[in-house]
Amino acid sequence: MSGPENAPTTGRVGRWSVTRTRGPAASLHERPVPDHVVPSVWVHQTTRPALVLGSTQPLELVHIDAAAAAGVEICRRRSGGGLVPIEPESNLWVDVVVPSGDPLWHDDIGRSFEWLGRVWADALRDIGVESTVTVGRWQPGPLGRLWCFAGLGPGEVVARGRKVVGLSQRRTRTAARFQTMAMTAPHPPWADVLLDADRAAALTDGDPSSDPIPAGMSLDRHDLERALLERIAER
Repeated sequence: MSGPENAPTTGRVGRWSVTRTRGPAASLHERPVPDHVVPSVWVHQTTRPALVLGSTQPLELVHIDAAAAAGVEICRRRSGGGLVPIEPESNLWVDVVVPSGDPLWHDDIGRSFEWLGRVWADALRDIGVESTVTVGRWQPGPLGRLWCFAGLGPGEVVARGRKVVGLSQRRTRTAARFQTMAMTAPHPPWADVLLDADRAAALTDGDPSSDPIPAGMSLDRHDLERALLERIAER
């Protein structure tokens, strides 16, 4: 599998190492957490559209040939949840790596998301968008088992009645890797076209096209990135 197309660039905000990487969605998902972990922020950008399946979703949910013809990469992430459509200029994808033993580490996986959800909410407020952070258990709703941004989990952020920031987490012996994404533009229309309608309906106990799929409002992803890094620097 090909790696990132551009060499990563690195910097710092506060105590955090910041790395920006551009490449295929699969290679960005597969980036390993190093053995010697420091508090890190990884800002990712894909090189082409991608549709990312959750760890338990069947590959048969997607028309692979149609995706290839449309130039859409199909890949899978190791964390659970639903499909995530990615457009290079329409999503802000940021991974946050917290070493075990760090003040931000929490043994309770559900509660461990809360601080990061608040950071995202603060960043949204800094660019003029009021939002709320979800607490408690996963709330999939009628479409959440199909689309990530149609359900709500702990730490995820809602603004103007829509989920705008999704969170997932992978843990190793030495660190927690929080994978976060803000949808800064509406749900891309190609995402629905690539689905096998019968399999999608089976996941949602009905016709997945009968309800609108929540998606991000129009936000400036560069302004939001700057605000997010400023808020992370305070932690």
